[in-house]
Amino acid sequence: MKKIFVLLMLLSAVTGMSYGQQSNKWHYLFDGKSVTELRGYKMDAFPSEAWKIEDGALVAQTGVPNIDLLTKETYTNFDLTLEWAVSKAGNSGIFYNVLENSSHESGNGNSPNWLDNFEMQLLDDIDFNDHEPRRSAGSLYDLIAPQNKQLKPVGEFNTARLLVDHGHVEQWINGRKVVEYELGSAALNDLIGRSKYKTNPNFAKSTSGHIMFQHHGQKVWLKNIKIKRL
Repeated sequence: MKKIFVLLMLLSAVTGMSYGQQSNKWHYLFDGKSVTELRGYKMDAFPSEAWKIEDGALVAQTGVPNIDLLTKETYTNFDLTLEWAVSKAGNSGIFYNVLENSSHESGNGNSPNWLDNFEMQLLDDIDFNDHEPRRSAGSLYDLIAPQNKQLKPVGEFNTARLLVDHGHVEQWINGRKVVEYELGSAALNDLIGRSKYKTNPNFAKSTSGHIMFQHHGQKVWLKNIKIKRL
């Protein structure tokens, strides 16, 4: 038994993943009941005042301090899927490669990492006060507007998929690929240089890290959150 345990630990070290999350196998980050895979930003525990489980979904609460959710584990190449809904004028997002060492603390209730990491936007496109396509639902926030997008009415669940595969990134909404880009490409770097991120030399420099779900102060529902390491 001791030899088997040592072998498993060695395999885990070689592959760079936990024994509980094997490559090419789907793993629930949230299955409608358990939050053991998640914690609050710069916290060890799950922020139960900011997020509650309601009817099998994680729901961001209003009227409380905004606390983003992070995966306890870190990821480099992965396929993430989930279902999401927002309230009227609701706003949220999915960030990746988050290291919790943000050089830009927002100070306004938004994510501390919103100026340091790429974000797949989750939004009510109709009633939110910003109607710029590059910041609409499904966008690579402030960089690439989504194409071929079809959203459900506000309050109904949409699906989202974020694929990060050795520098190739795809963002999907309701079964449609809406954004595609290559990390480190000249085209992407040019977009960054013309965005609100241009003054931050640390923007998107990390190549692995936590996945973060944004608490923006409005209600957002997240459920069936699954991930597969690639």
